[in-house]
Amino acid sequence: LFPEMALPLWKNLLQTTKKRILQQKRLSLYNGAHGYEEELIKKKLQQFSGGSINLSKDDNGIGILTLNNPKLMNAFTGTMMVELQERVTELENWKEGKGLIIYGAGNTFCSGSDLNAVKEMSNSQDGMNMCMFMQNTLTRLMRLPLISVALVQGKAFGGGAELTTACDFRLMTPGSEIRFVHKHMGLVPGWGGAARLVRIVGSGAALQLLGGAARVGPERALRLGLSEETLPSSDGTRALGEARAWLSQYTEGPTSVIRAVKKVVTAGRELPLEAALRTEKDIFGTVWGGPANLQALVRRPKHK
Repeated sequence: LFPEMALPLWKNLLQTTKKRILQQKRLSLYNGAHGYEEELIKKKLQQFSGGSINLSKDDNGIGILTLNNPKLMNAFTGTMMVELQERVTELENWKEGKGLIIYGAGNTFCSGSDLNAVKEMSNSQDGMNMCMFMQNTLTRLMRLPLISVALVQGKAFGGGAELTTACDFRLMTPGSEIRFVHKHMGLVPGWGGAARLVRIVGSGAALQLLGGAARVGPERALRLGLSEETLPSSDGTRALGEARAWLSQYTEGPTSVIRAVKKVVTAGRELPLEAALRTEKDIFGTVWGGPANLQALVRRPKHK
């Protein structure tokens, strides 16, 4: 691309990203110009059935997204990939949402892609299409104005490890592990996991985890900053309660404010400084003089 052609494209992308962060509109990273045919890949993925992605939403504004395919350690089948996209759309439209916990059924997180589907889609175009489809979905998940946490029990391998990086935080239970096993499959991450991992742990640590296909237990994850905390319980129901309690310290408060907090952080992470500052100004404008702000002013004078 000539520089003079690249600049308008770059500006255009900035604008759409800003809009996306502000208004939660769907922004696809890929479209027909990239050879991406979404309807085609969905049809293909739906041939590989099994498992489900379940979403429950409670009145406190906390959503629980469950990866449910326990007989395959919650590996993603094709239909689960399509269902994940549907659940993300549902979460984008959930205006009362503040937080999200992602976890796996049967006391384990997710073992990546279902290899049956992978074998059937081993030609390059299908693989690329699946890669673009999952990158789109996980990018939208990451940009939700909800504070999200992956509750890692048992194993988070391959695509499962990548999914944890699309959340704001990761909590691990005793004996659990996160492992980017891609190298052993003759692959690299394709769902955006490498780009996100570098932003979480830095490029040196990311290189070690990908290049060594290293098993990362709770202690090492804490050291690397990949995990926030090791929960006391390994049992699913208890661990979920603990994750919920942990998340509540960040989601207590008015919905509009919590969502605005996540949006300014997303802008700061994704946009160049000037665009991030302008986006922050716009988001600030949505809460300044709002009910929570006015109540706080009445409730307590700031200067003691």
